This record gives sequence, C-alpha cells and structure tokens, in this order.
Amino acid sequence: MKGAATALPARDSIAPGNPVDAAILSRRSIRAFKPDAVDESVIRHLLEVAARAPSGTNTQPWNAYVVSGAARDRLCARILEAYRSDEPHEFEYSYYPTVWRDPYISRRRKNGWSLYGLLGIEKGDREKMRDQHARNYVFFDAPVGLIFTIDRDLEIGSWLDFGMYLQSFMIAARGHGLDTCAQQAFAQYHKIIHPRLGIPETQMIVCGMALGYADQDAVVNRLVTEREPVEVFARFIENFEAATNGQ
Repeated sequence: MKGAATALPARDSIAPGNPVDAAILSRRSIRAFKPDAVDESVIRHLLEVAARAPSGTNTQPWNAYVVSGAARDRLCARILEAYRSDEPHEFEYSYYPTVWRDPYISRRRKNGWSLYGLLGIEKGDREKMRDQHARNYVFFDAPVGLIFTIDRDLEIGSWLDFGMYLQSFMIAARGHGLDTCAQQAFAQYHKIIHPRLGIPETQMIVCGMALGYADQDAVVNRLVTEREPVEVFARFIENFEAATNGQ
C-alpha cells in the first residue's frame, strides 16, 4: 500500500516575508527526532512565550512538566512496559466521540492510512500498527518530553484556553527551528506518570508533547496532512436575510 503523503514545501519558501505564517504553516506532527539536545534556556523561553496565550480573565490554567535525560528514559521505559504487557490503564477524559460519523471518520481514516502507507504497514497488520503506536511512549526519540496538566476543578473554557497555550508553544518552537508532536496518548498512563513526576492528584494530565529537532531523512516525517478549504467550514454573512434565507 502506497502512502498518500503530500510533498512538503521548503520551510523557507512558505509565506516569504511573514514569519508568523511560516511558523504556522510549517508546524506538523513530527514522529522521528534527532538526538540533539535542546538547551534548557530555550525550553524556558518557549514556555514563557507561550504563556502569552489568551485565557479567560487571565486565569492561565496550564501546568508543564519537562523531562529529559535519565528521568525521561525511566518514564518511557515504565510506560512502554505497561503498554506492551497490556496493563489496564484508562483515560480520564474522552478525546474522541463515542460514535464516529462523517466527515470526521473519513478524515481520521485518511490520516491513519496515509501514515501507515508511508511506513509500508499493510491494512490489518495490527502488530506493526501497535509497534508504531508504541513510538509515542519514547516521545518519538525526541530528547525532551513535556507533560501538560490542568486542575481538575476547571471547566471547558479553561480547556479551550489550554489548547491555545499548546498551539502557542508549538508555533514558538518552530520559530526556533524546533519541532513538536502533541501526544494525547500519554494521558492514558496518568497513574504511572503522576508519582514519577510529582504531579499532584488535583491535576489531570491533558497530553504529552515531544520537542526536538526533526530528523528530515526519516520517511515518517514526509507526511503532510490535508486541510479543508475555507469554503467547507466558513460562511461569510453580509446581512441578516442571507443568514436566515429570508425567513
């Protein structure tokens, strides 16, 4: 099965003269990283810049735990052990719908088969799919992993704010030549992560994130997902009658 990936444009050719557009358009989920270290001062800077993300009444509901070196390796090893032994671990919140429908299920399937096609994983090869999913739990070999948490008593508005923080962090990373991959998969192993990172039980794990320098030679990083054109998801309304069809 052949992959359905799109050729990636040169990063310095995207929206010339507009570094913000360039950072946004060049951000993608990277699934293979170089071992090159990321200076702690750069990570601190990214966390600080991302904290300018908007939040309702400036509540700033985000928390971040940064793991690298031996701490990262120990955490990854324990989660991989749980994953491969099928230890029972459950998510604390639902990320996806209980019942899928179009257009969302079609987009999800296309994304999955495009990824597996690049990797030469045939439909039905569950073992190789499972091995690829396991790559999440080593942060795709990124030297830095982040675990993001939110206080349990906060509501959906704070989760929306958190999403803006995460996007701000990922865009800021691109501005420094770094890449990321947001990983909700880590939330399933909250019982392992909490004690190892000293996360209080009053906080819920939102997601993990890999941070580092992309391995541009890795086949998996050739995947560029598609986006719907503006006409699919946006309406431009000039007057009330246009919005209500005259009713």
